[in-house]
Amino acid sequence: MLRLVMPQTLTIVVDVVAWGVFHAATGYAAHRLSDERLARDGWGLRERRFEDRGRWYRRRLHIHRWKDRVPEAGALFAGGVSKRELPARDAAGLEMFVRETRRAEMGHWWAMWCSPLFVLWNPPLAAALLAAYGVLVNLPFIAIQRYNRFRTQAVLERLARRRSAP
Repeated sequence: MLRLVMPQTLTIVVDVVAWGVFHAATGYAAHRLSDERLARDGWGLRERRFEDRGRWYRRRLHIHRWKDRVPEAGALFAGGVSKRELPARDAAGLEMFVRETRRAEMGHWWAMWCSPLFVLWNPPLAAALLAAYGVLVNLPFIAIQRYNRFRTQAVLERLARRRSAP
């Protein structure tokens, strides 16, 4: 039988605190990213063919029914931007919203990537459950950011076409 490094109660407390620290640290790191770094979708953030400009999330996950019920912490840090509402309905506001969805998505990916750290002080089953928790908690937020970003980018493309039309 695998012996724990710490007593079980202390291990549980450390696990809860660790998730809190990981989420706060990755959220703060994403908050500190420059607007230039978030100006475009990199490899990890770019749209995949199956996503179909966000339509996949609506058809398969019915995201439009539940996305507004989850917590939103974009304005948690000073200068942060909530994604509950568009900052403005003009092109500049929509571009800012797109940037902020990238910021939030990256923060959630980074938090999820902290999951393997739990193997350092947990038995295998507990580490697997904590990693599953990390995935299950962060994936819905990643999906929401991607869904909102792809839809907003489509609106920006339509606005650009209207401006360039004679």
